[in-house]
Amino acid sequence: MSENSRPSGFPEYGPHQVNPEWPPPPASAPPAPEPEPGSTGPAHKRSRGPAKLLVAVAIVAAAVGGTTAYGVQELTGGSSTGVTASPAAGTDVVPASLKGTVAGVAKSVSPSIVEIRAASSSGSATGSGVIVTEDGEVVTNNHVVAGASQIQVRTHDGKSYSARVVGTDSSKDLALIKLEDASGLKAATLGDSDGVQVGDQVVAIGSPEGLTGTVTSGIVSALDRDVTVSTDENQGQQQWQRGGGWPFEFGGQEFNGDTGGSTTTYKAIQTDASLNPGNSGGALIDMNGNIIGINSAMYAPSGAESSTAGSVGLGFAIPVNTVKADLPDLRAGAGS
Repeated sequence: MSENSRPSGFPEYGPHQVNPEWPPPPASAPPAPEPEPGSTGPAHKRSRGPAKLLVAVAIVAAAVGGTTAYGVQELTGGSSTGVTASPAAGTDVVPASLKGTVAGVAKSVSPSIVEIRAASSSGSATGSGVIVTEDGEVVTNNHVVAGASQIQVRTHDGKSYSARVVGTDSSKDLALIKLEDASGLKAATLGDSDGVQVGDQVVAIGSPEGLTGTVTSGIVSALDRDVTVSTDENQGQQQWQRGGGWPFEFGGQEFNGDTGGSTTTYKAIQTDASLNPGNSGGALIDMNGNIIGINSAMYAPSGAESSTAGSVGLGFAIPVNTVKADLPDLRAGAGS
């Protein structure tokens, strides 16, 4: 899998509310003047009243549209039953001036991606995560935090937080952690993976080899790839101790070690965006800035150790619709 193994222990890091002004209601139209003899003016003047009203309605509708996404974020963000803290799927997160560019996606989404360092009795590992609420809920892979006795998270602005596991789902390789005493974070926008097509341009953001906020880009190479991962925590911890990544199977072959007898299979998005150890739990993003997947595995050539293997353009991500469907159970403490 794409997390970076490290020696035991790790160093400590150093110590929105939009309220748009609503436009005033249109003033009552003054009585129409008396027509002059032989003039067709009154009919022409009456046609201007509805036109002005339509303009006013359009302005109000624009104001409503501008606040809808914020309302969704606030109403669902802290709810135990809400799907995501972010605006509705399909929102353009990237500014118009940077739309369709990797730079625009990176600038808009990087503040919502974190680096995760998880320590256990076997050592430590580095992965990534996606902020889903402004008070510090973060989605990541289960294998990033499995068996961890201590979790530290570093945000895009360099701040460090301790974190605890809220819920896990080993069958989907997902976990939800919560940063302690966090507020005002930038929640990511969870998109709609059902709308993803082969050939779509995508961006990946994570912390490969501990290089926080690394951005790569590529395309969606395939959909519905069967990726099999280990659900045996001890199996994964043993692989960590040997310096490898979390084991997985694809196409009848095992990578990053033996997956053991306890496994689960999920449908993954395949991408050629470069993924390396440490990208696990990070984001796969469309060109509008919506999260479409959680990066979870990378293919390494046979015999290559995951700690030294680089990307060969075969990465896999858990579709974001799977994440959204699982969030209520994760928030309720499933598996923890």
